[in-house]
Amino acid sequence: MSSGWGRSAAAQVAPYCASKWAVEGLAKAVAKELPAGISCVALNPGVINTEMLQSCFGSSADLYPTPDIWAPRAANLILI
Repeated sequence: MSSGWGRSAAAQVAPYCASKWAVEGLAKAVAKELPAGISCVALNPGVINTEMLQSCFGSSADLYPTPDIWAPRAANLILI
């Protein structure tokens, strides 16, 4: 899983940004090593209601889906 922060950066979230940049880079590197017809991409689910989001957004985080709601969607994408 990656994030929009894997392609941008902001103050106060440097460790998170760095980890997502790493995920993006790893996916791109692995994709180049795979045989034709097989791909590797980093999934970017959008805004998800996590503890991190709650600490930033407070109760407004409740407007976004939780990981347990998004996980089945991710599973379907992984199996394509």
